[in-house]
Amino acid sequence: MVIIFNYVPIFGWIYAFINYKPGVPIGKSTFVGLKYFVRVFTGVGDFWPALRNTLAISLINIGFSVVPVIFAIMASQVKIRRYSRIVQTFSSIPHFISWVLVYSVVFYLVASQESGVNKLLMKFHIISEPVSILTNVKIAWVVQACIVLWKTMGYSAIIYLAAMSGIDQELYQAADVDGASNFQKILHVTVPGIMPTYCVLLLLAVSNMLSNGFEQFWLFGNGLTWDALEVIDTYVYRMGIQNVEYSFAIAVGIFKTIVSIVLLSVANTASKIIRSESIF
Repeated sequence: MVIIFNYVPIFGWIYAFINYKPGVPIGKSTFVGLKYFVRVFTGVGDFWPALRNTLAISLINIGFSVVPVIFAIMASQVKIRRYSRIVQTFSSIPHFISWVLVYSVVFYLVASQESGVNKLLMKFHIISEPVSILTNVKIAWVVQACIVLWKTMGYSAIIYLAAMSGIDQELYQAADVDGASNFQKILHVTVPGIMPTYCVLLLLAVSNMLSNGFEQFWLFGNGLTWDALEVIDTYVYRMGIQNVEYSFAIAVGIFKTIVSIVLLSVANTASKIIRSESIF
């Protein structure tokens, strides 16, 4: 199944080197070499703004990646286990909700200037007048990153809680004997214990910097924020399906794949260097 769905489609890359038209056999299509790759690098069709948006949103998501770690540590410190399990369960539910439902919820909460979020922000004097959050292009990147954080934080925290359960309890006992405070045990035992898990998830996040989703931005994008929310996935769809430029869209997809592999290799090497391991 992995070969069928992940490797066989690679043969479709041949369409990036020919002037493909629907219904025309490959043998009768004109070979154009690197023509469409040149179009990618020359920025034809607003490719560079889409790349900028993709990288910016991904970097903000990576910056927010420490929040699930903090949330997991806080959940692990709750003494009432039943309450802790309830919090973990409800915080992980958004991970399993489709983006269509997420959009519906967010639209209901923040779309209008009379929404509950606007009233709450004004009550705490964070803003002086109502704002239209989903149509404000200046904060579009941060808003989308916050939505991703809300959707994934609980599920990510479960992974870190599982990593905490594997920490040797004798380390905590030794820390108690040495007179360590609760914060010191977290800093010197818990955090180093879950750091390998965090590094693995960080590597995956770096390798997927150019694949930050299609549904989210296709749903949340609108006429006022589209310049900030068009990412590579929506760009490929728009150029390939809507504009019927299949060859060019495939060339963009190849570029995305190659860059993702390079990013993963660089991040993996950097991780090994930071951990003082051999890079071979």
